[in-house]
Amino acid sequence: MRNFIITVDGKQYEVGVEEVGAEAPAPSPAPAPKAKISAPVPANGTKVLSPFPGLIKNLLVADGASVKKDQPILVLEAMKMDNDITAPCDGKVTFQVTKGGNVESDAVLAVIS
Repeated sequence: MRNFIITVDGKQYEVGVEEVGAEAPAPSPAPAPKAKISAPVPANGTKVLSPFPGLIKNLLVADGASVKKDQPILVLEAMKMDNDITAPCDGKVTFQVTKGGNVESDAVLAVIS
């Protein structure tokens, strides 16, 4: 048994702690999958960046589809809320993420060229 003195709200307490034996450490949870890059980021085109960390819940258009400015292209879930991410301009969309992946702030979600 090991004795310790702890202070709580200015009052001291003496506590005895008994070691029960070595137990295997609890397994750590598997890390969440990172968003996979589907293709190299094109050098030209307008990048669509993630405004905040979140989960790619759904891709609303097909990769390579033509989109119009302000058209929703994917759904980013953050803090249990779905957020539509829209195209910043007209063009062809090339996704850099996959459905179910997690992204950080400022990650490239897609490129519109």
